[in-house]
Amino acid sequence: MKELVEIIAKALVDNPDEVVVTETEKDKAIIVDLKVASSDMGKVIGKSGRIAKSIRAVVSAAAQKTDKKVIVEIDN
Repeated sequence: MKELVEIIAKALVDNPDEVVVTETEKDKAIIVDLKVASSDMGKVIGKSGRIAKSIRAVVSAAAQKTDKKVIVEIDN
């Protein structure tokens, strides 16, 4: 999941070198933490959070095979 979020985020932002993705696993959940430059925050979240929702939808669709819940958190 980490690689998927990283590829999507790097395609969206102006500063792909500043994209940092970390992944932690707790019980039946995988938490993916996405950090981007503050100037790119709007590009990752999108208008009314549409892009962030889309990223979460793609990741949870990819996680269907793992039987684990995937949580994507976006920080700057």
